[in-house]
Amino acid sequence: MPRQLHINVNILNAGVFGGSWRFPGTDGTASYTVEHYTAIAEKAERAKLDAVFLADGPSLDPSTRHRTGNNLEPTTVLARIAARTERIGLIATLSSSYNDPVELTRRLGDLDHVSGGRFGWNVVTTAGPVAARNFGRGGEPEHALRYQRAAAFTEQVVAAWAARTTHTSPQGRPVVVQAGGSTDGRRLASRVGEVIFSADQDLDHARAFRTGIRDGAVAFGRRPEEVVVLPGLSTVVGSTTAEARARRELLDELLPDAYARGRLAGQLGISLDGLSDDEPIPAELLVDPDEAGGSQTFYRVVKAIIDREKPTLGQLLKRLSGGGGHRIVVGTPEQIADDIETWFRAGAADGFNVMPDVLPSGFDDFADHVIPELRRRGLFRTDYTGTTLRDHLGLGLPPAPAGGRLPLPRLEVTAP
Repeated sequence: MPRQLHINVNILNAGVFGGSWRFPGTDGTASYTVEHYTAIAEKAERAKLDAVFLADGPSLDPSTRHRTGNNLEPTTVLARIAARTERIGLIATLSSSYNDPVELTRRLGDLDHVSGGRFGWNVVTTAGPVAARNFGRGGEPEHALRYQRAAAFTEQVVAAWAARTTHTSPQGRPVVVQAGGSTDGRRLASRVGEVIFSADQDLDHARAFRTGIRDGAVAFGRRPEEVVVLPGLSTVVGSTTAEARARRELLDELLPDAYARGRLAGQLGISLDGLSDDEPIPAELLVDPDEAGGSQTFYRVVKAIIDREKPTLGQLLKRLSGGGGHRIVVGTPEQIADDIETWFRAGAADGFNVMPDVLPSGFDDFADHVIPELRRRGLFRTDYTGTTLRDHLGLGLPPAPAGGRLPLPRLEVTAP
C-alpha cells in the first residue's frame, strides 16, 4: 500500500490565531464547555483523522486577559470524547516536570484500556515561570535538568505499562508522543518518542530534522520506521485565494496587540516595552537558541524568522498572528493540499498536526474540503483499517525499558 498521510487536529481553544475568539460567528467562550471538544472530535472521526490532540499547561495563563484559554484538563476531556467516539485516537499533553510517574501511569493506562487502545501521551517538560509558581517553586527548573527528568520519567511510565497484567490495552500501551526542537528535546524524541510534533517554517530544515530524529532513533537501537514526524500546520481556508487572504487579514486585525506582544516577549525572553511596531527587534537582545530559557523550540523558530527576514516588530507580530511560530498556509483547499503534498513527498513530514485558524469553522472547512482533496490524490485514508491509535499510525509495539533504567532527578530551580 502506498505511504499515506497521518493527520491530527489540535483542538486549541477557539483556534490557533490570537484573535480567533473574536472572529464573526464564533462563540469566544465555547472552549470552556466540553461540547466544543466533543463536537470537533466527532467531526474528526467522521473525516477519519488519526487523532485529536489537546495541548495543556498546568497553570492559569495571565494572557487570558486578552485571549480565551484551554481551561479544561485534557484527560478529563478525552475521557468524555472516548465515550462519544469509537475509533479516533486521543492524545493528551501531560507534564513530566509537574506530575508523579506512578499516578500518571495509572491514569493514562486506565484511559487507554477503557477507550479500546486509543490513547497517546504527549510528554512535555513545561517551560515558563508561571507553571513553576503554580507548584510552589521560586523559578523555572533548568532546561537540561527538565529533559533529564523527562527521559527517566518516561522510561518508568513505559516500563510500568509494559508490566501490567490487568486492565491491559488492545494496543499494548499508549503511544509516546514528544514535542521538542532543542538539542535536549531532539535527543529525548530519538530516545523515547514514537510520534514527534515539530515546529518548522522551512522545508529543507524540516527534512533534515526528520532525518536527524530517525537517525538518532537508530543510535538508541530503534528502527527509523518506529518514528512518525508531524509538523504543526496552521490553515486558513477559502473558496478562492482572495477569500482566504481576506480571512487571514481579518484575523490579523482582530489580534489583540497586548496579547501578541506579551506572547512574543515570553517566547524570546526579552522585554518589548518601548519598541514601536516599525522598529526591528535589536539583534543584540537575542541569545543562541541553546542558551535560551523557556521553550527553545519556539525561540529557535522565531529567531530564524528574525535572522532571515529582518522584519519590524509589527511585521513579526502579524507573521506569527499570536499562534506561536507554527507554519501558516493560506489558500484554497487545492492550494493547501498542494503544500501538504509537497512536504510529504519531499520527506519533510509523515503528516501534520493541524491547527485550524478558528474553531470550529476553520476545522469544518479543512475536514469538508481539504481532506476530500487529499483523498482524491490518494494521500489519505477513506476509512479506518484498525481500531487503535497504533493501528492508525502504522506503529508496532517496541520493546520497553526493563523497569525504567534511569533515576528520576529532583528539579532544582534557577533564581527567580
